Amino acid sequence: MQEAVLNQVWAAPAPMPPRLRAARLAVAALFFLNGALFASWVSRIPAVKSVRGLGNGELGMALLTVALGAVVAMPLGGMLSGRFGSERISKVTALLYCALLPVLILAPNVTAFVLALFLFGAFHGALDVAMNAQAVVVEKLYRRPIMSSFHALWSTGGLAGAATGGLIASQGVTPLVHLGLVALVSFAGVFLIVPHLLTSEPVHAAVPEKSRRFPRPTVGLLALGAVALCVMAGEGAMADWSGVYLRDNLLTGEGLAAAGYAAFSLAMAAGRFLGDGLSARFGPVTLVRAGGILAATGLAVALVFGQPVAALIGFGCVGAGFATVVPMVFTAAGRTPGISPGVAIASVTTLGYLGFLAGPPVIGFVAELIGLREALGILVLTSLTVASLASALESSRPGLDTSG
Repeated sequence: MQEAVLNQVWAAPAPMPPRLRAARLAVAALFFLNGALFASWVSRIPAVKSVRGLGNGELGMALLTVALGAVVAMPLGGMLSGRFGSERISKVTALLYCALLPVLILAPNVTAFVLALFLFGAFHGALDVAMNAQAVVVEKLYRRPIMSSFHALWSTGGLAGAATGGLIASQGVTPLVHLGLVALVSFAGVFLIVPHLLTSEPVHAAVPEKSRRFPRPTVGLLALGAVALCVMAGEGAMADWSGVYLRDNLLTGEGLAAAGYAAFSLAMAAGRFLGDGLSARFGPVTLVRAGGILAATGLAVALVFGQPVAALIGFGCVGAGFATVVPMVFTAAGRTPGISPGVAIASVTTLGYLGFLAGPPVIGFVAELIGLREALGILVLTSLTVASLASALESSRPGLDTSG
């Protein structure tokens, strides 16, 4: 039955069959769930820190294991998606991701807590790769850009999880009850979602077995990975340093300092909801080039003028410029000829995540030497690098794909 649906889509891409529309909704729900789960955990970190009696340094080292788990698991998630299908790996990793949420609270000692954090990060990272590979399958059959909308829902899920977590925490609900309920609801959601995911083997049957292993870096994948690294390094730096810049350099209050990252995040979420239409109209190369230039210009304005309003506008421009880049990079990676989408996406995601981890501390080290304003200027250069590498996305238009 599914092969018939796929053949129907290739022969007559519009109107979309109900099976394909259901698959799109399922992938969208998976993105939302991933973001909401992670944000739910983040919203209870202060309570967990207090309960476990962790200092700032101890908590920082413990949380680093989440990122380490994700980096380790992303290539593995890509290889398993290439071998067994992204829909199967999405199901398994999503269920384990849900199951780990209350374990973070139940861990009896610090060693078990750190191990649980590592596994939580690992399943988060593997799910991230598998669901993006599944999104490439669905987008390929839609024959028009839809990847940005999936990432917009990840951002929306994160906002929903953080807001709900903050509200629940303010009512005195314990982290175990809160995260246990989130896990149960998410568990049920996964079982509703996964029957509608598409089997990826019919689309990628022509991909040789050796391409389902983690590939040697190609020039194209390295270029896409460099774009992801630059953008995600900027995302991490905006999260960690935008508020510090406003408070320490521009001497704002705590409330206005917090608005810096809010401006960045809201602009990014809005940009992702608009991204598919913009990509269809202007193409990924033009959009990525314009995004890199917008981010560089906005941040330069924020740093040169040195006024809170200019900084907020500039940070918003960075969010809008970055918004669609990573979704389109994943689409381009998933269309790399001769390589399984899951494996190719894992290659790019791992490089991007390394940028997300390395970007903030590099800014900190440079700021210690020459000042934060000057250190943030590095992100102007990395944003211009994104614009200069935009041609790496040349083959990512759905209408131009001939590999399926």
